Amino acid sequence: MSNAAHWTEAFLEAQAAEQGAARNTLEAYARDLADYGAWLVRKKLAPDTAQQSDIERYLVDLEAQGLAKSTRARRLSAVKQLYRFAFEDRLRADNPAMQIKGPGRDARLPKTLSEEEVDRLLAASREVGRNARDRCRNTCLMELLYATGMRVTELVSLPIAAARGNPQMLMIRGKGGKERMVPLSPPARAAVQVWLEMLDASAEADRANGKAQSPYMFASSGKAGHLTRHRFYVLIKELAVQGGVSPAKVTPHTLRHAFATHLLANGADLMAIQALLGHADVATTEIYTHVLDARLQALVLEHHPLSEAATRKSANSISSDGQ
Repeated sequence: MSNAAHWTEAFLEAQAAEQGAARNTLEAYARDLADYGAWLVRKKLAPDTAQQSDIERYLVDLEAQGLAKSTRARRLSAVKQLYRFAFEDRLRADNPAMQIKGPGRDARLPKTLSEEEVDRLLAASREVGRNARDRCRNTCLMELLYATGMRVTELVSLPIAAARGNPQMLMIRGKGGKERMVPLSPPARAAVQVWLEMLDASAEADRANGKAQSPYMFASSGKAGHLTRHRFYVLIKELAVQGGVSPAKVTPHTLRHAFATHLLANGADLMAIQALLGHADVATTEIYTHVLDARLQALVLEHHPLSEAATRKSANSISSDGQ
């Protein structure tokens, strides 16, 4: 095993043990650091001897490969985290990545959905499924996702214990094992209760056959023991088709964005939304104010009498009347 691989292994172990990093986060770090480690080997370098200029050359190589700014920024972030760990753990006496500035990220606003589109997805969840059980599960998944703004991993791995007792609030375990409380809307509470009743009825039959009830709300026979992120991604595309919403606009994360933007549009406080989403930094939450600004700008351009779009519509109307 190379020196870089040893460092990466130690870093990942520390992230898992001390920071409680999620599996997906650890896998992303592992991929990015494996790329950096392979580059070091090709250049006959090692992480304990590489200097700032070497890391900067690595970034230049990434850019030459045509990688997106977001990918290069993520790779640099992983390298900076590795060297910060190495410095703090005294694997080397300095941190050569400390002063390096990243390429930045392309400014992109998150895609979101209108309230009408969300309503159509929720209605579709009551219709899509092979049987009543599937439809009940799909309804519960979608109502919970829109009511809480959960991340998809938090949703599919939600334990049954979190939803017992017809709760007004739901306890969610997020990134790094951090817990937060989110309120449940009446439709979400109703969907949860119906689904729990169905699960409990099935559990009685399972117990009679010596089978224990799964601890998950959305159990699966797969390795994880619960519905996978991929299966839910496919499901939400099916709901989009059924509901007449463009599948290209719909992912589990766009429902999270819709939750935030709809709350903000209806007067919710930004700090409250930060807490509900589980964002560590309010700056992450502030992106939703830009989403609203963009939507308002689009409304003005579309409907204001002096706007170019409205002028074209008026001209077309006049032209049609004159024919």
